[in-house]
Amino acid sequence: MRDELLTQAKRIVVKIGSSLLASRESGLQLDRIEQLAADLAGLRLAGREVVLVSSGAILSGMSKLGVATYPKSLPLKQAAAAVGQSRLMWAYEKAFERLGLKVAQILLTHQDLADRRRFLNARHTLTALLDFGVIPIVNENDTVSVEEIRFGDNDTLAGQVAHLVDADLLIILSDVDGVFTEDPRKHPGARLIPLIAEVNADIERRAGGASRGTGGMATKIQAAKKVAAYGVATLIMNGETPGLLPGIFEGREAGTLILPGGRRLPSRKHWIAHTLRPKGQLTLDEGAVEALTTRGKSLLPSGIVAVTGDFDPGDAVTCLDPNGKEFAKGLVNFSSSRLMQIKGLKTADIKKLLGDQEYDEAIHRDNLVLLSA
Repeated sequence: MRDELLTQAKRIVVKIGSSLLASRESGLQLDRIEQLAADLAGLRLAGREVVLVSSGAILSGMSKLGVATYPKSLPLKQAAAAVGQSRLMWAYEKAFERLGLKVAQILLTHQDLADRRRFLNARHTLTALLDFGVIPIVNENDTVSVEEIRFGDNDTLAGQVAHLVDADLLIILSDVDGVFTEDPRKHPGARLIPLIAEVNADIERRAGGASRGTGGMATKIQAAKKVAAYGVATLIMNGETPGLLPGIFEGREAGTLILPGGRRLPSRKHWIAHTLRPKGQLTLDEGAVEALTTRGKSLLPSGIVAVTGDFDPGDAVTCLDPNGKEFAKGLVNFSSSRLMQIKGLKTADIKKLLGDQEYDEAIHRDNLVLLSA
């Protein structure tokens, strides 16, 4: 199955961690960028489409600004990113130009993908670039990002981009060989796990802290878990060995391959489940939970026990069962204040209280997705 997944992958998102590209002391490592560009060019020449998600802007800018320690304040991070991003793109431009390939810069915030229209516009732009044979280089727009619109790390961003471009495979290049049975820095006898069928609690436990990058292995595993729901496999591997990346498509064994899920979520439902951030929570009674989970019904106000948060119609909310466990997420048709008025009421009672409403459902089933455990 491993060989089949890799050989059939035509559109690939490759995420490169900052530790592979730059250091705090010397900034960008141009020789490493040239090596990685050569590897990616090999994939392009083999007929595969490549989207690159690249870290490294802040580390690159630190060196240029003479900042010795990693910045903690947001303004200093943004200043370093502003200086470093242009240097990073210049390095990529030169490296790929020598190989006869064109690149394009794409800077995103979470808000760009949380808005459905902007999400689709970004998808169309990236698709057009790939049609022209261009390698898009994506990074978070650190210079304008604040906490509310940040992805948080580029592993998460890479997972979002894999969904955005309908990728066949996500490759995360790091400074470690993959996922191990234990942290290899602390346990010399730790063994590489070459294949993971499903990201479960045991795998998430084993993934703790096995990378020097800011995201760590845990964020890579979470990104893999999310793209698996969209039917995309993830390969986590070491990016320090020249030629290893194109070699895996020729049968060379490397890294940890995480298989896609059995049922692919439609793009819109994956967007609801894994891109949108919830603005509130609805606690449901057992009857409503059963209607949503086993009968595929919409959520009616009568099944809502409690409303938490401040949200407007169209915002994403999570649904909790009577024990407080999140089991679903959807786009709500009513504001939090209106749901506080009508929770627990049947449709006829709502009509008597408020008159005719535009919707009967609190969340329509087309805008609701069940969350995996």
